[in-house]
Amino acid sequence: MNKEDFFIKQFNKNSKIIGDDGAVVGEFIYSNDAFFENVHFKRDWFSLNQIAKKAMLVNISDAIAMNAKPKYALLTVAIPKNYSKKDMKSLASGFLEVAKKYNIEIIGGDTISNTKLDISVTIISKTKKPILRSGIKQNDYLCYTGDLGSCKKDLNTLLCGGKISDSSKFIEPKLKAKFFYEISKYVNASMDISDGLFFELERMSKQSKKGFKFFYYISKNIGCSGEEYELLFSFSPKDRIKIEKVAKKHNVKLNIFARAVKGKFKSDCKNHHFE
Repeated sequence: MNKEDFFIKQFNKNSKIIGDDGAVVGEFIYSNDAFFENVHFKRDWFSLNQIAKKAMLVNISDAIAMNAKPKYALLTVAIPKNYSKKDMKSLASGFLEVAKKYNIEIIGGDTISNTKLDISVTIISKTKKPILRSGIKQNDYLCYTGDLGSCKKDLNTLLCGGKISDSSKFIEPKLKAKFFYEISKYVNASMDISDGLFFELERMSKQSKKGFKFFYYISKNIGCSGEEYELLFSFSPKDRIKIEKVAKKHNVKLNIFARAVKGKFKSDCKNHHFE
C-alpha cells in the first residue's frame, strides 16, 4: 500500500462516503484536487494561464466521471510574493476561462502568500445518478477513451529539459463531457485516468471486487501513463452498439480491452509523480 492509500484508509472507518473520485452527499458531489508546484508541475513548463486551466480541468474530470455536472468552485491559491499584478491576472484568467466554458460559478476560497505556486480546487457538482467505481458487474466490458501513453512520454521529455507542444494533453486535458453524459445510462462503473490505467483498474477492482480478463496485451508505457484524464468505464456487452454509436457522434475513440471476471487486479506501476 502506498502512503497516499494508507493515509486515506485512516478515515475510511469513520466515513461511508470516501472511496470515489468525489464524495456523494445527496444530489451533490464534492471533489477536490491539489495542483502544487514541484509536485505536479514545474513553473517553466506552463504559462500561468495554463496552470490555472489544468488545475480546474483535472477536478472537473472527476465530476464528469461520476456523471455529475459542475456548478460551483472554491479556489485556494498560495501565491509567490514576487508575482506581479500581471501574473495574477494571467492566473485568474485561466480559472475564469474554464469556469465559463463549463458554466461554473467561482464562489470563494482562500489566498495566501507562499514561496511557490500551490493550488487546491474544490468542485461542487450535481447529479441524479452518480456513477461509482464499485458498480462493475460480472462479464462487463472495460473500456477507456482516447489514446494513452503520450502524457508519460511528454512528462519524460520535460524532465529531461525538453519542450512539448501546447496542444499536449499533459498541458491541457481533453475532457469528453458531452459524450459521457450521453452514455451514462448504460455505464455501470467509471472513473477518470489520473494516475494511470493500471492504477485505476486496481482501485476499481478493490471497490467492485472483480478481476479483469484482458483481450490483448497493454504495455506499461500505456498502462502506467498518468495525467491522461481519459475516461475508464464498464458496461454490459448488450449496450456496446449503443455506446459505439454515441462515440462516433462525438468523435470519441473507444478501447474495449477487458471483461470483468471473478478475482482481483493489482498494478505493478511505479507512482508517476516525480520527486
